[in-house]
Amino acid sequence: MTSPSPFIKELVNRTCLQRYSVSLKHQQLSLIWSFIVSIYCIGGLVGSLAAAPLVSKFGRKRCLLLNNLVAILGAVLMLFSHRAMSFEMIMVGRFLYGINSGAGILAHSMYIVECAPKQLRGMVGVTIGNFISLGKVFGQLLGLSELLGTEEMWPWLLSFSGVAALLQFSTLPFLPESPSFLLLNRGDQETCEKALKRLRGNKDYGKEVEEMLEERTAHSSHSVMELIQNQALRWQLLTIIIVFITLQLCGINAVYFYSFEVFSAAGIQESQLRYAALGTGLCELLTSVGSFVIVETTGKKVLLFRGYMGMAVTLVLLTITLYLQTKVSWMPYCSMVLTFLFILFFSIGPAGLVAPLPGELLTQSFKSAGYTIAYTLNWTGLFFVGMLFPILVDYLDYFCFLIFLIFCTICGLFAKFCIPETGNQTALEIAAEFTRMHCKSQKTYNTEQKLNKHVTTCD
Repeated sequence: MTSPSPFIKELVNRTCLQRYSVSLKHQQLSLIWSFIVSIYCIGGLVGSLAAAPLVSKFGRKRCLLLNNLVAILGAVLMLFSHRAMSFEMIMVGRFLYGINSGAGILAHSMYIVECAPKQLRGMVGVTIGNFISLGKVFGQLLGLSELLGTEEMWPWLLSFSGVAALLQFSTLPFLPESPSFLLLNRGDQETCEKALKRLRGNKDYGKEVEEMLEERTAHSSHSVMELIQNQALRWQLLTIIIVFITLQLCGINAVYFYSFEVFSAAGIQESQLRYAALGTGLCELLTSVGSFVIVETTGKKVLLFRGYMGMAVTLVLLTITLYLQTKVSWMPYCSMVLTFLFILFFSIGPAGLVAPLPGELLTQSFKSAGYTIAYTLNWTGLFFVGMLFPILVDYLDYFCFLIFLIFCTICGLFAKFCIPETGNQTALEIAAEFTRMHCKSQKTYNTEQKLNKHVTTCD
């Protein structure tokens, strides 16, 4: 939305002038623009809340397929908004894009984590962050004035998400449904084994089926309230809450916001800032690919701790360099290096590791509820950061980094001392690790093991 923003604002002005003979003031135009931007987050929240029961009832694959129709409809509205002289069509399109993103990331996270073999689950989960980073870079690239970021082509830029939806809509039917959904939700072991055979080839998947059956209960999906009230899962729930709140309050949006000021102070001309912004996107993409390569050998816990603590230290140094920016001639270059360093720590840590976490920590019956809580926090946080961040900048300027520093430090220490390693483990094994880490005595540990076993087998 950054590249076509001047053209969209012009469309808003022209529409109001043509319809109502009213020329909008700056504050009125800013209010409409803020609503166009923030309605995406509202759509994301609606989509994630709607998708949670749908993925349990109809399946991950079918939910993803139907979700593409929402994106295609949004793309059509975006494409014809300029011709129809209607900025309201852009608003509705943004809302539909939000629904598509909210439902898509929830269903997608569940689908790929459940399709992946246990020993590759961490690596496959990181690909969520990889492709989000790829989407950012692709949007920045297409938004250049040499491509679609022009007054004539910007409707095509906004509608380009429909191309991705068409691609998935035409290829996803050839892939199998999630094996664990087929076995645990549908009770169809034969179809589950067929899906595993397509996914694994001729490898022996009997042990994988046995591990799935260990999770099997009377098997109904539990509600959000049941997850909140379940004492045996309190540490898993607390982990989800903390990491998803911090994902939006870690300061990544603030760093991207100040990157333009930093690049300008370093001597980059205004006409070249868009290329510098593309450089930040490429940095995030390349680093997230690096995270994909090392996640299985290093471990998620270690990467989360290093990522957040690295971000915290970088925020301190960035605040100092921005304060000294006008006093020391070479300080803007330090700020520019720190900006890329912060993006590096974000990409190698939370960017790719947080999204699939609920699917790894919770058993099948609690996954939908866990993802509902996680992405409700995610989209709500994104909305409030978008609304409140401009106010924070007005009052605190770059000292607002110190607020984000607190969240990064807390989450980093929480990852270090309160979260077990999740790689190459089932949800039941991770639950046992949580119990071992947080039990007060061996007696309590044995008692909770019995309780967990009873909950798992009898429910």
